[in-house]
Amino acid sequence: MDLDLKVAYLLLGSNLGERERYLEDALKSINQKVGRVFAISAIYETAAWGKIDQPSFLNLAIGIETHLTAFELLDNVLDIEASLGRIRHEKWGARLIDIDIIFYGDEIVNEGDKLIIPHPEMHRRKFVLEPLNEIAAEFKHPVLKKSVSEILTTLTDSLTVEKR
Repeated sequence: MDLDLKVAYLLLGSNLGERERYLEDALKSINQKVGRVFAISAIYETAAWGKIDQPSFLNLAIGIETHLTAFELLDNVLDIEASLGRIRHEKWGARLIDIDIIFYGDEIVNEGDKLIIPHPEMHRRKFVLEPLNEIAAEFKHPVLKKSVSEILTTLTDSLTVEKR
């Protein structure tokens, strides 16, 4: 077994332009530059969260195996977002592509504004938990010590999230 190989879970989202194409292009780039994608959820149509006066999102969760450190993973997904045209205008604003690191193995990273893993809001967001539950239902949150499926059953988020 390769001790340097980490399993990470990412959430991809898009709510501008050809949303499915952006998700597909991001998946290809992740597979080429980040690591082997071993699990892909269905695509979910999701109402915008946080800033609601914008188009709905397409979201999907993926599982990857990577040799990258958490910070290298972050740098790579930010590069992929930029290569696909992502420009950061406002928090929770509309975007061509968004790639969030949800889990990086069972590691806990807290580097303030730079990187927080597990994703600090994932346990409150239905649009993260629904697709993640499809591919990693038994994965345990390293802080909450609950599986993704357990977190989902106690979720109070009523946002509309529908499998396509």
